[in-house]
Order: sequence, then structure tokens, then C-alpha cells
Amino acid sequence: MAVTIHSPTLSSHVPPMTLSKLRPLRHLSHHLRRRSLAVSAAAVRQDTTLWTPTPLLKISPAAESLFSITIDVSESPELAASYTKAGQYLQLRLPEPESKPSFLAIASPPTAAASDGVFEFLVKSVAGSTAELLCGLQKGDLVELSPAMGKGFDVDQISPPESYQTVLIFATGSGIRLGKRCTGENMHWITFEIIIWHCPCQFLGYPIRSLIEAGFGAEKRYDVRLYYGARDLNKMAYQERFKAWESSGVNIVPVLSQPGDSWTGEKGYVQDALVRNKNITNPQSTGVVLCGQKQMAEVSSYQEF
Repeated sequence: MAVTIHSPTLSSHVPPMTLSKLRPLRHLSHHLRRRSLAVSAAAVRQDTTLWTPTPLLKISPAAESLFSITIDVSESPELAASYTKAGQYLQLRLPEPESKPSFLAIASPPTAAASDGVFEFLVKSVAGSTAELLCGLQKGDLVELSPAMGKGFDVDQISPPESYQTVLIFATGSGIRLGKRCTGENMHWITFEIIIWHCPCQFLGYPIRSLIEAGFGAEKRYDVRLYYGARDLNKMAYQERFKAWESSGVNIVPVLSQPGDSWTGEKGYVQDALVRNKNITNPQSTGVVLCGQKQMAEVSSYQEF
């Protein structure tokens, strides 16, 4: 609909504008034009995301404040095919107009999308967030997903398995990191940093599961350890998968920062547990995957061996 804006009639008593007075107006007009173009460009960028409506299959508690969410992508083959590498993530938005898109790391391996037609996520419900609304939905409710994005876990950096016989995996919290490599004198560190915003507990998902279940030759390596940190066992998701992960060649080391009196396992933080029982026979053939809070990643990256 066209909108006509009528200019007010100028009084004949208004003195004519001088050139010096016009210059600021010209500058303001140029500034407004640039701002208008920037806003228009931003709108175009926002519109380029390809959103696919997909139904929820299942929402179930996974741990305290954590929910396992399964989304059906079987009727969206292009969306399913966009997920090719463990560690990738996507955007999710709800149908509500006020809902803002959230970034979620895909917890299930790519094979689950190919064989079962599902994406699975581990989501922390945070009061007042899109995550809280998502965790309150029911089976059959629709959400919109973007294609999978990101480079995922670059396991080529710890390949072939014969060259990296020891792999240490650190996972804690719901912040995820992907894609940066550090090389020290005594150890090759692979730091995966998937944080889109540095906002504690707002980046959603645990791609460590996707890494383990997609496979990275753990059974061909001498020593693969997952140091999995949580406040207590009630906060630790995926305990029902530990047995299967162990059978694939990954030794699970739970580390609790606030355990109960009956807990006899590792206590404190994952980087401290490594220092206590590092048992690394050959640092030169050791790869490290860090998945968690920034402070944990920084401390672990600079441990001396």
C-alpha cells in the first residue's frame, strides 16, 4: 500500500537557508540514506536463512534441567543431508512471533539422520529463554530448523589412529567449543570451539555424543578417555549410554564438583582429574578434544606434561 507524506507549507517569513546551514542537512541526509541501506541489507541477510518446519517426535528428561529432544526430519531430505559431520550445529526457532532463533549443537551422529530420519538434541531449560519454551512443547508440535552449519569435529587432525594412540576428551557444562588447533612443544592439542556467543549455558547441546557415536577409530587406539564433568550425578546426562561408549573403546571418567558422601570417583574439575591421573606415555602422539566452558579449556590447554 502506497503511503503519501504531505510536506508542510513553508511560511513566506522563513528566511532562506544559507549554504553553511544546508551542509549539515546534506550530511544528515547522506547518513540517513546509508543507515536505510544498512537496515535494508540486514533485512535481506535475515531473510536468506532457509527454514524448514519439522515436527517434534519426543521430549524427555535427560538429567536435572536437561531434556532430550528428538525432531523428525524424515520428510525433509535436504535438511537431513546437510548434517554430514559430528559437531555441526543449526538454528531453531519456534512459531511464536516473539521467539528468537537459538543455536543448537546436534547431539545425535549423522547416521541417525540418514537411517532414522531424526535429529536429537540435549537442551538445558533456562528460565525466560527459547530453550524453556522448546522444552515445554508436545509431540507433534512444529519447530523450524535451519540447515546444519559449521565444520564439525576435524578428526583428521588426530588421524590416523596409529599416530595418535592417546586421545583425551574433556566435556563439561553446556558451552561447546569447536575448530581451533594449538600446538605445544610436548603435545598436539585440538580445541573445538563452537561458541557463537560467549553466554554461559545459552549455547545448547552436547556434540561429544555425536563424536563418540559417529566414531573416530577409538577401538584402534591404545588409550581414549572421556573426562565428563558435572556438579553431581543428577546433572550428568547420557549415563545410560556409558556402557555402549565403553564398548566402543572410550573409557568414561565421571568427575563431580559437588558429589555426595558416597561418591568414590573423581572429584573437582576435569582438568584437575587429568593432572592427578594423566598416565600419558607418549605426549607426542596424544590428541585432545576440549568441549566445555572457556575457563576449563584454557586451563587444560596449558597443562604441562
